[in-house]
Amino acid sequence: MRIDLHLHSTASDGELPPGELVLRAGTAGLGLVALTDHDSAAGVEEARAAGTEVGVTVVPATELSSTWDGRDVHVLGYGIDPGAPSSVDRGRRARLRRRERMRSMVERLQRQGVTVTLEAVERSAGEGLAMIGRPHLARALVESGRVSSVEEAFDTLIGDDHPAFVPTDLGSPTDAVRAIVDAGGIPVWAHPPRDLLPKLLPGLRDAGMMGLEVYRASWSARRSRGVLQVAVDAGMCVTAGSDWHGPTKGGSLGEFWVGPQRIRQFLDLLGERMELPLEGH
Repeated sequence: MRIDLHLHSTASDGELPPGELVLRAGTAGLGLVALTDHDSAAGVEEARAAGTEVGVTVVPATELSSTWDGRDVHVLGYGIDPGAPSSVDRGRRARLRRRERMRSMVERLQRQGVTVTLEAVERSAGEGLAMIGRPHLARALVESGRVSSVEEAFDTLIGDDHPAFVPTDLGSPTDAVRAIVDAGGIPVWAHPPRDLLPKLLPGLRDAGMMGLEVYRASWSARRSRGVLQVAVDAGMCVTAGSDWHGPTKGGSLGEFWVGPQRIRQFLDLLGERMELPLEGH
């Protein structure tokens, strides 16, 4: 069983619709995936329907944004109930806040002499499910000719360290953890920054954080080992994911995966919330 627990669709800032994403996951040999769109579970139903067609088990999930000391901190929520009041309410607030944030970022860019409009960003996001985010802004900047790639947009204009950056500001990491717990899910810290782990982990664990994302396509083995040791010392489960957004963002879907044995503790927890095809894992 090949597993990837961090995938994004057009329900947030991915490039493929949820159903097509899962169909491609099946073709790529993945058997268990999680749809983890930013602040949204809107694509879960479509993804699970596609999974039934091709024999891919889809975990209902999300990646909640939060802010600490001006920095974005992301918390994955696995096995959530997309219809839970906390999920629905947070999704509504996130959609409004993300649009306000994007307007502020566009205005900051315009003050720097960068020609881009909110309407262009919204066109980049497309109609339907999208929870607007920086990748949509990056694509609009590419389409305008201001930069040659999404990566260049982040590196030169809209990355965390640039003047146009505005935090998502949807509450604290503790708020995100509690929202996932309220929705019946398993909170896992996504791509935890090494410098924030000692500062935030004790309080997040007290709030209900149950795991750390340890195995990632973009991380070195050394970095993963370091975060794994933190998880072991804290008695927390570990997860694995490619953080895949689409075919133009580097790497092919299915290139990164782990087997059940590497994330056994997490799968045991998830198995308490949904049926998993993992006999003997």
